[in-house]
Amino acid sequence: MRRILAVTIGLALGGCAHVPTGPSVMVLPGSGKSFDQFRAEDAGCQRYASGQIGVDPGQAVGDRTAAGAAIGTGVGAASGALIGAATGDIGPGAAVGAGAGLLVGSAAGATQGGVVGGSLQRRFDVAYMQCMYAEGHRIPAPPGALAATAQPPSTRPRHIPPPPAGAPPPPPPDVSDR
Repeated sequence: MRRILAVTIGLALGGCAHVPTGPSVMVLPGSGKSFDQFRAEDAGCQRYASGQIGVDPGQAVGDRTAAGAAIGTGVGAASGALIGAATGDIGPGAAVGAGAGLLVGSAAGATQGGVVGGSLQRRFDVAYMQCMYAEGHRIPAPPGALAATAQPPSTRPRHIPPPPAGAPPPPPPDVSDR
């Protein structure tokens, strides 16, 4: 009964964790593509991205949360039993410890579930963007991301001042390296 309760509470708290249900990035239709083409390719790329993350996100988050709840319950029950043994009443100490461990373990498991969910979302987004880009769609950069690279270094105009008048010519190239 305790195990079922731990899993139930863990899964309920796991609902607080973020699970990817779609992309969290903006992609715009490519040039010459209709909105219907965009929607069809979007659906295909979402399926592709789901396959690339390799796990069912809801299951992974729920598993992490339930594991935290179960571990917390076990550690809490053991700690409570030890404290209860010191006071002469093992049963109530174990029950109180199990309850406290369940709450703390569920919270820790939910936090870990959120971390797993965030990691899966990033992996999903990368696979989705790669697919949509390969289909010819545009992925706008966040504001300011292109400020430093507005022009590639090779095409930036460079002003090289002429050498000063009367300066000696540069030395000839070293032929010993050839």
